[in-house]
Amino acid sequence: MRIQQLKYIIKIVETGSMNEASKHLFVTQPSLSNAVRELEEEMNIKIFMRSTRGITLTSDGAEFLSYARQIVEQTELLEERYKFNREKKELFAVSAQHYAFVVESFASILRENDMRNYELILRETRTHEVIDDVRDFRSEIGVLYLNDFNRDVLTKLFLDNQLEFTPLFTTTPHVFISKQHPLAAEKSVTLEQMAVFPYLSYEQGERNSFYFSEEILSTARHDKSIVVSDRATLFNLLIGLDGYTISTGILNSDLNGDDIVSVPLAVDETIEIGYIRHKKAMLSELGKRFLKELEAQV
Repeated sequence: MRIQQLKYIIKIVETGSMNEASKHLFVTQPSLSNAVRELEEEMNIKIFMRSTRGITLTSDGAEFLSYARQIVEQTELLEERYKFNREKKELFAVSAQHYAFVVESFASILRENDMRNYELILRETRTHEVIDDVRDFRSEIGVLYLNDFNRDVLTKLFLDNQLEFTPLFTTTPHVFISKQHPLAAEKSVTLEQMAVFPYLSYEQGERNSFYFSEEILSTARHDKSIVVSDRATLFNLLIGLDGYTISTGILNSDLNGDDIVSVPLAVDETIEIGYIRHKKAMLSELGKRFLKELEAQV
């Protein structure tokens, strides 16, 4: 097994095809195919399933990819530190559902630590991508929620992917609405009251299952529904259309301004916010600092 072969596997997955990967790697497609086949034979596994529609990772291939990423990243760190005599770079990545308190915690580790050379990644992304990122070691930590509806499905996914869920806090559902919204002054609201206003939710892509929804009560019917992909767009539509979304109730005025308010939703539900880690990965110092900031936020 050679490092170059591992880099080939990673590039094939990134580009989605042997042909595109060969272009990026400046090798011929037959040479690339042979390198992959030799690696599969040496390791006695099937990494890719090949068909007329292209290639996909097998279950063994997905696990192999996660280890390959670790090896290649560590090799690159060694080269930067010793071969090229560069200053050690601080590395940290986190993936999360769309929560302002995660962004604030991420920013805090920069404000409170004097780092001159770093590469930090914050991915506000879809639920299944949070899980995939931690499973494949692209992120050390993933932040998401569980409730009675999605708990069994997501907990099984965690187990299947060797992930560990740690609770941070439990809260009750709230709606985020504009401070100019007709119901902004209410002490609490019901779903019936909100039904006449546009309901906003986050798009979950091809895995658009109710269990992956970032909003609880995802099976409830909404006559007016708008799906968005990022938090800034959602908040702009909350203000511009008197829309609403269902979330944790935690807002950050420094990040979100004072135009959005949180109002309790009168339902018998709870939301458990927590984070996932890979059982086989060690937490970095930046990861430990991030979790400390995260716990302070909530």
